[in-house]
Amino acid sequence: MAVVIVGTLDTKAEEIGFARDVIEAQGVDVHVVDSGVMDEPGFEPDSPASEVAEAGNTSLAALREAGDRGEAIEVMGEGAAEIATRLHDEGVLDGILGLGGSGNTSVATTAMRSLPVGVPKLMVSTVASGDTEPYVGTRDLAMMYSVADIEGLNQLSRQVIANGALAMVGMVANDPGVEVADRPTIAITMFGVTTPCVQTARESLEERGYETIVFHATGTGGRAMESLIAEGIVDGVLDVTTTEWADEHVGGVLSAGPERLDAAGEAGIPQVVSTGALDMVNFGPRDTVPGEFEGRQFHVHNPQVTLMRTTPEETARIGEIIAGKLNAATGPTALALPLNGVSMIAVEGEDFYDPEADAALFDALRDHIDDDVELIERYEAINDDAFAEAIAAKLDEYMREAGVGPSE
Repeated sequence: MAVVIVGTLDTKAEEIGFARDVIEAQGVDVHVVDSGVMDEPGFEPDSPASEVAEAGNTSLAALREAGDRGEAIEVMGEGAAEIATRLHDEGVLDGILGLGGSGNTSVATTAMRSLPVGVPKLMVSTVASGDTEPYVGTRDLAMMYSVADIEGLNQLSRQVIANGALAMVGMVANDPGVEVADRPTIAITMFGVTTPCVQTARESLEERGYETIVFHATGTGGRAMESLIAEGIVDGVLDVTTTEWADEHVGGVLSAGPERLDAAGEAGIPQVVSTGALDMVNFGPRDTVPGEFEGRQFHVHNPQVTLMRTTPEETARIGEIIAGKLNAATGPTALALPLNGVSMIAVEGEDFYDPEADAALFDALRDHIDDDVELIERYEAINDDAFAEAIAAKLDEYMREAGVGPSE
């Protein structure tokens, strides 16, 4: 067993050495990666800063001469990621720990994000109580707030750093006995307003012999799914909830970026895609909605989440974009339209019931979809059991035809 610690030995050698000693006292080996740039290390690391800089495609001397902190952080992050990946491939890295302020948090978490899901990753950081999304990204990365600055050892910092070190020991030294299912894996996207559909479809697929992973379509969730598809972890996709494209197009807070819906098509894996929650754009509390949207139709989901109804013009453009994404797919692809409502609140009698906006979405999809994409139109709402069962059955059909279905 071995833990990799990433830290700046020119400024944090005492603290990193303390964490190393705590871990080694538990019988776990430590490999220290030095991410410091400006001065010599406080002790000899296993991977020196010069090696990290070279792995980032430059030299330590060049970074010191330039004196550009931003460039140094970027280069050392890339180098640390390269070294961490190599150590993991060689079986020398069972977990990774980082200590530091904003600079080394950026470097160490870049290395952490390069590692597969399931590898223990813990960052003890001065910035862990703020917006951590840039550091965590789409990986299972834990952040622990250091409370005090990581500058010298005292009664507070010793306890926090020791807790972080022992947490890492606990993760790498204990076998959780997690079952690894030898079944084809299906990725499914869900939102609160498409939950009944996903629950029914998931149960149907699992009864057919599939492993399912559900992703919350909150921007990060969509990006996480796309990255795992690209890594080959997913065998098929039931993309029930494509709502992130409404946020990407209109300007909501839950965009998954312009690459959303690319990975499955590029990988050539079977996918069934629907229009879940394309009736809404997401914002935070009501008073945070940009002024440009005043006069629009809103639904306060809870005090922290405000939903805005998409217009016919917006849904038409979203439909055109989604059609283009699906047309580019290289594997079996179906588009399933729930003609009686794309979300829980877009059905008759609910706040976002808008037949005109839905018709604009469906018409755009029909008009722009290629013949290679199978078009499925059903006269149910997305959360009706019949719709959920139908899309699950279609994906199962594609999987078996592609030879990646469950073993009989």
